[in-house]
Amino acid sequence: MGRFNIASEADILSGRASDVYFHRSLERMRTKGPIKNVTAEVTVSGPLDTWVNFSGLDEVISLLEGKSVDLWAIPEGTIVNPRDESGIPVPFIRIRGNYQEFAEYETSILGFICQSSGISTYSAKIRDVLGNVPFYSFGIRRMHPGISPMIDRAAFIGGADGVSGILGAEITGTQPVGTMPHSFAILYGDHAAWEMTANGSRGPITLLIDTFQDEKFAAIDAVTHIKGVEYLRLDTPSSRRGNFGNLIREVKWELKTRGFGHVKIMVSGGLRLENLRDLVDAGADAFGIGTSISSAKPFDFAMDIVSLNGESIAKRGKFSGEKTALRCPKCGRVRVIPVNEKARDCSCGEAMVDLLVKFLEAGKRLGSYEDAGKIRSRTLKELDFLKRTQENRK
Repeated sequence: MGRFNIASEADILSGRASDVYFHRSLERMRTKGPIKNVTAEVTVSGPLDTWVNFSGLDEVISLLEGKSVDLWAIPEGTIVNPRDESGIPVPFIRIRGNYQEFAEYETSILGFICQSSGISTYSAKIRDVLGNVPFYSFGIRRMHPGISPMIDRAAFIGGADGVSGILGAEITGTQPVGTMPHSFAILYGDHAAWEMTANGSRGPITLLIDTFQDEKFAAIDAVTHIKGVEYLRLDTPSSRRGNFGNLIREVKWELKTRGFGHVKIMVSGGLRLENLRDLVDAGADAFGIGTSISSAKPFDFAMDIVSLNGESIAKRGKFSGEKTALRCPKCGRVRVIPVNEKARDCSCGEAMVDLLVKFLEAGKRLGSYEDAGKIRSRTLKELDFLKRTQENRK
């Protein structure tokens, strides 16, 4: 272990980041010879009352590349319920091959997708609520820095317009987004801090105004002293916040009556999904959302053997046999079927489409992997599809 409490890539690839019982079991199994024809599937155990915006698959593929396995999965950015229309668990990943080559990675495989999918799903729900109103992921300071790129990537895939992390921006192919810290104003005073921020801005000039002054008077002060201000950021502490929506309305009113109605309001600090719509209605034009994204509840994915030497088998509580998930492109219904069963048309008459795509064959990648921007675009299309199909079923 190095200076920080974090697993290295070598630790993960060697299986040292796994639960020890896999390692001990594999040691005992080596005397029995390889078990080459095993199929395992990854499904969601909970929560079951929400759809999933699936993410984290990129790391699973990187982990299993070069192993004697085939891998099928639902592409990242796809939105699907954990259960099909009949209550059957949806297989998000299917792995077939030499069990000894992937068994020890179960811990890491699940870890890659559980947390990432929780974050991307929460981010997608924010996008669904906000519509076209921009929001940015500001939450990496609430989690271990070793996973900050994963957090930002998942938030971006889910629909965030940008991320604050330098590494997160690199992995998503975007420019990192940031305004100014309160410490800047404390060190130099509001006016000097605003001037330095404006002069060094690489994007829209955004000034943080709640360090010392009342927000209304600070807003007036900022726009009258600094030219070209596009956003004023309110990060009002909870002890001073009161009715945040009314505070936004008041600031917007005072700006408009003084000829600065074009200046937009960005809000941040303690924001959660359930209060965003009210703040948009109050006039908020953009959001910086941190802890609620980065600490989003993970999904409890589970990985289970479903087939051994071509024969269906599973432990109690699990559905045996290799399966795939079909979805109707018209009404959105999902149906899980055995892989060897011929697909039937949806009850609405439309031909159903297989959601799972083959990504690895004998450990080799089948084509290049999509970048984060393309996956984010899929999420946005999936949100639109979800909305349309839900409305059609009413």
